[in-house]
Amino acid sequence: MTFTATNPVLPGCFPDPSVIRVGQDYYLASSSFAYYPAIPLHHSRDLVHWRPIGHAVDRADQFDLGGVRASGGMYAPTLRYAGGRFHLVCTLVGGLGAAGNFLISADDPAGDWSDPVWLPETAGFDPSLFFDDDGSAYLLGARPLPGTDGRTEVWMSGLDLESGKLVGPDRVLFNGALVDARWAEGPHLYKVDGWYVLLLAEGGTAHDHAVTVARSRDVTGPYENHPGNPVLTHRHLGRSYPVSGVGHADLVQTPAGDWYALMLASRIYGGPHSNLGRETFLAKVEWEHGWPVFNPGAGRLTDHVDVALPEHPWPVAGPVDHFDAGELDTAVWNLLRGPAADAYSLTERPGHLRLRLLPQTLAEKSTPAFVGRRQQHFDLTAETELDFTPAAPGEAAGIAVLQNPEHHITLLVTATPDGGAVVQLTERNAGTDTVRGELPVRPGPLRLGLRTRGQDHIFTVAQAPEGRREVGTVDGRFLSSQVAGGFTGVYLGPYATGPAGGEGHADYDWFRYGPAAD
Repeated sequence: MTFTATNPVLPGCFPDPSVIRVGQDYYLASSSFAYYPAIPLHHSRDLVHWRPIGHAVDRADQFDLGGVRASGGMYAPTLRYAGGRFHLVCTLVGGLGAAGNFLISADDPAGDWSDPVWLPETAGFDPSLFFDDDGSAYLLGARPLPGTDGRTEVWMSGLDLESGKLVGPDRVLFNGALVDARWAEGPHLYKVDGWYVLLLAEGGTAHDHAVTVARSRDVTGPYENHPGNPVLTHRHLGRSYPVSGVGHADLVQTPAGDWYALMLASRIYGGPHSNLGRETFLAKVEWEHGWPVFNPGAGRLTDHVDVALPEHPWPVAGPVDHFDAGELDTAVWNLLRGPAADAYSLTERPGHLRLRLLPQTLAEKSTPAFVGRRQQHFDLTAETELDFTPAAPGEAAGIAVLQNPEHHITLLVTATPDGGAVVQLTERNAGTDTVRGELPVRPGPLRLGLRTRGQDHIFTVAQAPEGRREVGTVDGRFLSSQVAGGFTGVYLGPYATGPAGGEGHADYDWFRYGPAAD
C-alpha cells in the first residue's frame, strides 16, 4: 500500500498549509490573502491527491476584505478538530472593516462556517490551536518584540472556544531556536509520546525560511531547544537550488502511525525567481529520541516521496471552463476582496461569463471585474474567446496576468481615437505602464492567448481571416516575489474595465488553461 508522490502535492499559490486527520480523511487549509472566497479547503485520503471542498470564508457578511492590500487579508490559518467540530483560527490583516485574530467553526468543513469570534485579547499573528488529552483548549500565536527588527515571541494561553476569551495568563513559550532568530512564527503544538512538541517557522518566508522545533514535558514549558535546529531548510543549498523558502510546516499522523509533514516552499525558474508563489510540499517524518526528523537520509525536500497509504486519486476537471453553470466555479476562480456581484454574471447570456466594465482597475485596492485562477505551471497555455466591441474611449476587456497592483500584464481590446479597436499588450512594472505590443482588430469574437516558456510570456490574438498573430512577448521575471515582493503567486484570467457610469460589458464564451505541450 505504498505509492510514490511527486512534489509539490498542491501546486500554485497555496501557502501556509495546515493539515488534520479525522478518521481516514485529511483536511487542509491555506492562506488566501486578498482573494475571495477566502481560506481554501481541501480534502484527501492519501495526503497527495487533494480535492477542493470549498472555502471557510464564502459569505459577504462574514468578513469585510474591502481595502486590503495585495498581500494583506487572510494570513496563515490553523485547522484543528475537537469535540466533533472543526475549528479554524486565522489573522485578517488590514482592510476597512474589523481585523485581527479570529476563530470560526463548522460541523462539516465542506459546509457552512460560522461567523467570526474575534479574539481581541490577542496580539500579533499566526494563531494556532492545541487541544490537550484532557480536552483543554489552548491558543498560540506569534507577536513582535517591541523595538526589534523581526524579533518575535511565541505565546500561549488557555482559550474558551465559545466566547473567544483567554483563560489564565498568557505565557511566552519560545523566542526562536537560533541566535538572533528572526520571525519565529507559525507555531504548531503536538503531544507525541509524552512530549509537547512545538514546531515553528523561522527566518522569514523567503530564501532563509526554516523549520525549527522545541519540546517540553509540560504544556506551559520550559521548552527545550533542539540542538540540531533547523530541522529542515534549503537556505544552505544556495539561491540556484530549484526549491527555496522551505518552512511553515504542520505534522499529521496516519492511522497506521506513520508521520508526514506538509509545508510551503517555492519552485525557482528563470534565475532566482518564483512566480507561482509558495506551494504545498510533502515530506516523510520519523521520530528519533523524541525529535522529528524530516526526510531521513535526505534532509531536504525531495521531488518524490514514498507514501504508506492506499493511493486515492479524485476525478480531475478538464482544462476548459465553458461557463455553463449558473455559478462561478470557485474551486478554480477567485475574485479580489469580495463577492463582486456587480462585476460579473453567468446568467445574462447563458453559456458565457459576462464582465461589466467597472471603473475599478487592477492598480487599485478595490474589487475590479477580474476573475482569476492560480498559475500552477512554469510552461502553460491559456486561451479564451471574447465577444467585445469597445463603444467609447477607456472601455477595455481581455485577460490579465496579475501579481499585485504594481506588477501585472494585460492583453486588452480597447478603442482607438478614430473609432476602431486594437488589442494592446501592457506591462505594469513597479507602477509604470509600458505598451509592449499592439495590433488592430475588427468587431466580433476573437481569441486571446498566452503561452509561457519559462519566463517568456507570449501573447497572441486570433481572428478570421488572419488567424493567430503574436502581439508581443514579456519577460515575466518582474512578476516573481523576488522582484514584486509580497506573499502571493501569479493569478490569470478575464479582466475588464471602463469609465464610471458606463453600462458596457464583455462576454467570454470559454477559458482554457493547462500545461504546455512539449
